[in-house]
Amino acid sequence: MFSRIIEILLVEDNPGDARLTQEVFKEGRVLNNLVVVKDGVEALAYLRREPPYVTSRTPDLILLDLNLPRKSGREVLMEIKQDQRLMSIPVVVLTTSSDEQDIARAYSEHANCYLTKPVDLEQFLHLVRSIEDFWLTLVRLPANEESGSAR
Repeated sequence: MFSRIIEILLVEDNPGDARLTQEVFKEGRVLNNLVVVKDGVEALAYLRREPPYVTSRTPDLILLDLNLPRKSGREVLMEIKQDQRLMSIPVVVLTTSSDEQDIARAYSEHANCYLTKPVDLEQFLHLVRSIEDFWLTLVRLPANEESGSAR
């Protein structure tokens, strides 16, 4: 288990999905700080600590929707995985698309996981709880350079 707060960046333009995800992580077993940004441009500004995110913390985990305004999740994923400072952050694609080409492309661009959002509310909540159980409880993440402790 972690001895510090886990930083999570949720890149999600659907307010309902963002709110549900926040609620699940708020009630979770692992102490976390979940930050929501609404599009790809905001996500990259947050990750690069550009205004208004100059004091943002490097996330331990990124939950990324593919279908985003202004800059797609695919573009965000490519930029994250090409950036030496960001490339080791696990990226979980969490999207409505179940298209085989989207899945193959996400993995070819080095997504760490691809999950399709279920339409059913209970299944969606179960999926988000599963993300927490796996990524924040079972997986050993690389050390976060800001805290020096294991992610």
